[in-house]
Amino acid sequence: MTVKQISIFLENKPGQLAGSCRALAQAGINIATLSLAEAAEFGIVRMIVDDHVKGVEVLTKAGYAVRETDVVMVTVPDRPGGMAELMEKFDRVGVDIEYSYAYALGQGEKAVLVFKFSDNAKALAALADA
Repeated sequence: MTVKQISIFLENKPGQLAGSCRALAQAGINIATLSLAEAAEFGIVRMIVDDHVKGVEVLTKAGYAVRETDVVMVTVPDRPGGMAELMEKFDRVGVDIEYSYAYALGQGEKAVLVFKFSDNAKALAALADA
């Protein structure tokens, strides 16, 4: 399924991530998962929240540079080979993964993988055909 991801561009200094998380918490917005990638002077926080429209509004008003992106969420069995089987589906259709992050729903149960593909529609079609 396609969902909206929020990307926040933060200065690489103490307190930046805490501030953005606090702004969302004070607005009653839950963060389901996030990924943080850093560079020398800035970082990019990518997150899935329970209300992306309100999340973007809150973060923008708080002074953060925010962007929305369509990403694909896939649930797989949390077991050896679960992700490998999924990757084979994407390899067969020749879709490139730009980035990914994941979270487990419970030990040995399910894992949720978040992907940004070069072509989200092609990736979704590969999942539908499987």
